Amino acid sequence: MPPFLGVENSATGRRWVGLSDAQDRHAQAISQQAGLPEIVARTLARRGVSPEEAKAFLSPSLRDLMPNPSILKDMDKAAERICHAVDENQKVAIFADYDVDGATSAALLITWLRDFNLTATLYVPDRIDEGYGPNDEAMQMLADDHDLIICVDCGTLSHGPIAAVIGTDVIVLDHHTGGETLPDAFAVVNPNRQDEDTEYGYLCAAGVVFLALVACNRILKAANKPVPNLMNALDLAALGTVADVAPLIGFNRALVRQGLAIMGARLRPGLVALADAAKMNSAPTSYHLGFLLGPRINAGGRVGKADLGARLLSTTDMDEACSIADKLNQLNDARREIEAHVQLLAMEQAEERGFDRPLVWAAGEGWHAGVVGIVASRLKEATNRPAIVIGLDGNEGKGSGRSVTGIDLGSAVATCTREGILLKGGGHTMAAGLTVATDNLDAAMERLSELLEKQGAGNIGPKDLTLDGAIAPSAITPELIEQLEAAGPFGAGAPAPRFALPAQRIVFAKRAGDTHLRLTLQGENGSKIDAICFRAYDGPIGTLLENHNGRLFHCAGRLEIDDWGGRRRAKLRLEDVAEAL
Repeated sequence: MPPFLGVENSATGRRWVGLSDAQDRHAQAISQQAGLPEIVARTLARRGVSPEEAKAFLSPSLRDLMPNPSILKDMDKAAERICHAVDENQKVAIFADYDVDGATSAALLITWLRDFNLTATLYVPDRIDEGYGPNDEAMQMLADDHDLIICVDCGTLSHGPIAAVIGTDVIVLDHHTGGETLPDAFAVVNPNRQDEDTEYGYLCAAGVVFLALVACNRILKAANKPVPNLMNALDLAALGTVADVAPLIGFNRALVRQGLAIMGARLRPGLVALADAAKMNSAPTSYHLGFLLGPRINAGGRVGKADLGARLLSTTDMDEACSIADKLNQLNDARREIEAHVQLLAMEQAEERGFDRPLVWAAGEGWHAGVVGIVASRLKEATNRPAIVIGLDGNEGKGSGRSVTGIDLGSAVATCTREGILLKGGGHTMAAGLTVATDNLDAAMERLSELLEKQGAGNIGPKDLTLDGAIAPSAITPELIEQLEAAGPFGAGAPAPRFALPAQRIVFAKRAGDTHLRLTLQGENGSKIDAICFRAYDGPIGTLLENHNGRLFHCAGRLEIDDWGGRRRAKLRLEDVAEAL
């Protein structure tokens, strides 16, 4: 298939790819049968939606797409035990991971239990001092004063710490890849247990917790007892799903779609305070969850106090919410500074090793453990290769990895852990964490590279930029963008539609902050559209467009609605350019 608009090698080194001839025909059929604008039909065609399914796809039903919770192993057992804790007014502790998925999962349980006048104890381990997941000391401490411990977004591989608990039941609600054996817990609910055979391995922990509460409500309803309205909890489940980069397909898509609507009603003090602190000025989208709210909640676990995120999301006190949101905002600024320093060093080191290897990695003494995962994501984006970044501290290093589509990093890390090459490790397909002995670092990375090479990681070329079509600025309106948004939400597994604006003249270009670029583009018929390119000066786009010298450029990116100042205008989030020859 020829490159779209003839762009074989864009400013970022990518080949532009449009819809195939078959997808073009498919889009025309959708447009005719469903009565949709062709540009919307093209987006649905790329998602593989049939003409008959188009209207239903644009209005996903939570009721139709939600699985019966009981299909997950141990779910009924876990739900019955949680309901028993409610009936007996037992003491419940929640051991949560320190990321957004852990925070939202914990907040879901805390708010649900609070409706039954149960005040759960929240425990979130310190990323630096304790690391990921349950540890013996914390679990024994919680067991001393609680009847039930619920581990969320962790616990599947915590055989030792769970075995250390005497006299207290432990329930695991998780989604990370399980090992050959399960810990000796009362129940382990995890769609990624090795003995699971459902299609719901794409759920994050918040999705698993939400289903567990659905199962609990069902038990209590059968006993003619009042239950909380779980529709109001969808904002938390949506936030956890998007921030954990879970694919927005099937049940996840409906869950996030409905959760965004609940969030838009501004009912939860913590999310209201955080949205205001982040200066969100429009209705929430998956972009806001993934890039504005999520990083701020994560900042507590990365460079601050680990439980701030869960406390923010579960509080009912607006003053407390505003105080925590301000603190998280400050921590996020600090995190950015730390991240920028580590990223510069990691990029230089990885480039010396070569960006064409099956695994791109970097390690440095004193690199903050709270930012290595973000920097790994940056390496992955820059190279289109699985990437791992490790902070060394004396004899050990703690690292985090991110993968690309089609390469299962979690399984490779798990294999190295079983082989004893890594001291500790686990994760899922797209992300993993690990601990490695410093004197075994090179050997461990070489073994991981071998395993990823077998999966084909060494044969991945530069990532193509897939475009849904071409459009002129005059055709881009807020109403069209709203129709496109109906095909969302967009995120992992459901990329946002991207369009090319052919042969644009740069009539305004100005640097914004240190790395961003604001633009105004003008098409051949004189119509204009404002655009922004984030991190433009981290690559070639910023300098190229700022020094355009009157040249015409094909511009590609995503369409958005800008509500700034109360005026609704269409805007382009620019991602790539190529000179129009």
